[in-house]
Amino acid sequence: MGFLNTLFGAKQEQKSLDWKVLEEVKQLDNALTVSQEKPVVIFKHSTRCGISRMVLNQFQSNADFNEDAVLLLYLDLLAHRDISDAISEKFGILHQSPQLIILYKGQVVHHASHSAIVPGAVNRVLEA
Repeated sequence: MGFLNTLFGAKQEQKSLDWKVLEEVKQLDNALTVSQEKPVVIFKHSTRCGISRMVLNQFQSNADFNEDAVLLLYLDLLAHRDISDAISEKFGILHQSPQLIILYKGQVVHHASHSAIVPGAVNRVLEA
C-alpha cells in the first residue's frame, strides 16, 4: 500500500543518510585511500531529474547497512560534472545518472544505474 499512500498524500518519514559532498576531484584520491580500510559508496545524482531523486530517496529509505562501516559520498552532477568525468576516466566506468559506485581495496567492486541501485549491494560488499 506504500504506493497508494504516496499517491494519496500519506506522509512517510524520509530517512536520510550522512552523505559527504564530493566537491573536488582531489577527493577521489582520498576516497581510494579510505577504500583500503572500508567501502566507499559514491552516489551520482542529477538534481534536476525526477528519476534520480526517486532512486536516491528509495536508496536512503531502504538502507539497512551500518553507516559507520562505509564512507558515503554524494556527487551533484550539475554542479560538478568534472568530477563525474574524472570518475569515468580514473575507474573506467561509463557516466550514468543516477549511478552508484562502490570502491573497496582500491577497486571498483560494484556499479549500477537507475533501478539497479539498491542498498543490498552495500551489504554484499560489507559481508564479503
